[in-house]
Amino acid sequence: MQYGGHEGGGRYSALTQINKDNVHKLEVAWTFKTGHLDRVPEKLSFLKHLVGFQVTPIILPNDVGGHLVLCTPFNEVIAIDPETGEQRWFYNPKIDLRPFAGRFNCRGLAQWRDPDADPNQVCAHSLFLATSDKRLIALDAATGTPCPKFGKEGIVDVVPFIRSIEPTNQVMAMQLKSPPAVVNGVVVIGGTGNKFKDASSVNGAVRGFDAKSGEFLWAFDTLVRDEDTPGSLPYTVGGANVWTTMSVDSKRDLVFVPTASAAPNFYGALRPGDNRYANSVLAIKASTGELAWHYQTIHHDIWDWDLPTHPMLVDITTEEGKTPIVIQLGKTGMVYTFHRDTGDPYFEIEERPVPTDGILGDQLSPTQPFPVKPPPLVRQGITPDDAWGVTRYEREACRKIIAGSRYGGMFTPMSTKGTVMYPQVGGGANWGGGAFDPERNILVVPVSQVPFYVR
Repeated sequence: MQYGGHEGGGRYSALTQINKDNVHKLEVAWTFKTGHLDRVPEKLSFLKHLVGFQVTPIILPNDVGGHLVLCTPFNEVIAIDPETGEQRWFYNPKIDLRPFAGRFNCRGLAQWRDPDADPNQVCAHSLFLATSDKRLIALDAATGTPCPKFGKEGIVDVVPFIRSIEPTNQVMAMQLKSPPAVVNGVVVIGGTGNKFKDASSVNGAVRGFDAKSGEFLWAFDTLVRDEDTPGSLPYTVGGANVWTTMSVDSKRDLVFVPTASAAPNFYGALRPGDNRYANSVLAIKASTGELAWHYQTIHHDIWDWDLPTHPMLVDITTEEGKTPIVIQLGKTGMVYTFHRDTGDPYFEIEERPVPTDGILGDQLSPTQPFPVKPPPLVRQGITPDDAWGVTRYEREACRKIIAGSRYGGMFTPMSTKGTVMYPQVGGGANWGGGAFDPERNILVVPVSQVPFYVR
């Protein structure tokens, strides 16, 4: 299995052994302690407060051991017997533990079977790990040993390739946390880090590497730089990175990339225009790095409403048959749908007028995309009457905060007196994504319904 259940990330299983009638009878069969905090040196004990355990384990095929594999926040990889919980093998990349701009985290691994390799060959089935210290590592899935023909003894240092595209500010603050995407022998990685929020952010390009050799193949700059193209940005502007997961369509040779906003967050005077390719779904040819199509969900984002989860590649069933589409969930609670081959909206998306009276010097977009269907997953705005609290005092205190700030509907601009956002930077939807049931054409999405104050 891949992160998201399959390469398209639909998160659906047809298995029925565990169901709504017996799930309450489940009992703990075993527990496993990764021990990653115990391995932190005493002199670096403060790092224990800078970790996040957010991994999604994946199960490997039986012919390579049937292991349950996961990574710790420090990018150690552990293979576990899924029946007993016993450790089968352990790999420690011994990452650089200097404090980075963000927390240490590893959200998952990717697996790939080499179609040209003898099944008994080392690394005929590989695991790929992207690390906080900016390395791409390939391991033999059966044994956990580094793949000798990949990079230098199984490791590719990504830093030189990050430095090959301007801007190169804050390169060392960049981290790799989400699982790579693998399509037709190409490993694709993005990047994250708190410094992407700053005006001095590094570039947010996505990069492709050969899955056998680790050879660098291509990079796609997620901001338009061509001076002859309207809305182009100088190389001093960074961001528009891919911090979350991606999805792939091997048949179409496409990797689907959800991008973040250009830097800095919340104020866009230094990055005028729509910031094309930021806050966008990018369909990129995996073999070449060329753009097949794209759609921007937020123009000139100042709300940190970047795309938080992988585009879901699903087939919906209608009277005309099956149609391959892309479903992109947004922090706004909006659900964007596209024809997979062309990028044309499956359900209509309208450009509607929005407020433009933001902070001095920041030229906001006069319109924003609104899907006509399906309806938003959360309320689209907030007023003082929405204040909530356990007691009357709490409700009144909350109401006064909202009333004393700027508030309203979607795309209410930032302000010097403070703006209450709803939805907020955590969603709507977030990196947990959703699940699609192809039997019933149902999309299920967990959402956040918490407001946010920005000043």
